[in-house]
Amino acid sequence: MHLRLFLPVVLASTLFAQTTKPAPPDGGDFSNAKTPPVKVPSGVILVKGAWSSASDKTTPIPEGGSMNGNIYSNDYFGIRYQLPAGWTQRYEGPPPSDSGRYVLAQIRPVDRKGPIRGTILVTAQDQFFSPLPIADAQQNMTYVTDHLQADYRLDRPLSQATIAGHSFGFFSYWSPSALLHWYVVSTEIRCHTIEFVLSSQDTKLLDNLLQGLGGMTLPSEAGLTAGKGGGDVPVCIRGFAHGENLLEHVSPIFSEPKFNPVPVRIIIDKKGRVKHIHFLSAFPDQTKAITDALAQWRFKPYIVDGHLVEVETGVMFGRSPRPPGSQLPTDSVE
Repeated sequence: MHLRLFLPVVLASTLFAQTTKPAPPDGGDFSNAKTPPVKVPSGVILVKGAWSSASDKTTPIPEGGSMNGNIYSNDYFGIRYQLPAGWTQRYEGPPPSDSGRYVLAQIRPVDRKGPIRGTILVTAQDQFFSPLPIADAQQNMTYVTDHLQADYRLDRPLSQATIAGHSFGFFSYWSPSALLHWYVVSTEIRCHTIEFVLSSQDTKLLDNLLQGLGGMTLPSEAGLTAGKGGGDVPVCIRGFAHGENLLEHVSPIFSEPKFNPVPVRIIIDKKGRVKHIHFLSAFPDQTKAITDALAQWRFKPYIVDGHLVEVETGVMFGRSPRPPGSQLPTDSVE
């Protein structure tokens, strides 16, 4: 009786195995093939969702800085900064925020438990998408000093300084409870506020670090109220992508609604076409839809001193993250 029941089951299993197609090479839970593991880059925190990207891999972007030995270089901003001896960067910064905030470099002593303790933080704020009502680096620093947190004390008031042959704003503050001091120097490059924030309990160390900034290389356009591009880089103009400058325009068609702001920096060539797109924060489907739309935009060519020049500007797709009443003129596409 048991034998009679067992034989049909064996025959059925054999026939099923002979007629069923084999699993694909990497197909599903029953596949024996193994997908090669993907190594996560060291020092990088991966967050699923909106991300920064660009339409090509050759045009420099703000977050594209790199460390080569003890030298930090950023081709987009034209910065070259040699780190102090015994200092290094362990981790890369996060991707840019949807308000255009970048952490370009985080620099600390190699021996964090040694006698030298402090940090050097290099940041950039895209002025096209800043949540603050500012138009240049000087206004940005004035706003920050006027709105310092109540538990901090202003040590040296805001003043103008010359660093590496360029105008910077400088101020310092400290925390009485933590006995920690901060030196902040700032300038403007390509319509971004560039900040070097030096922090330590040792003010002599901060003075030395501040003096060491004088050896860095910056583009000729850098300045506290300058930094509007030109020369070897496009002229950056707030609010260029509207009015009579925009000759042809189509809105992107999204496959599904999302409610995140999508800040986009574009470079317009001398013929009025979009040649480069930099997404500060966008989902992949938003990236494709906006790229397809921008390919059809046409602008009035921009002329400076009788010469056609390239223009860099910002466009906010979706809803702006700025609080009401803080916006400066900029482009926005719902």
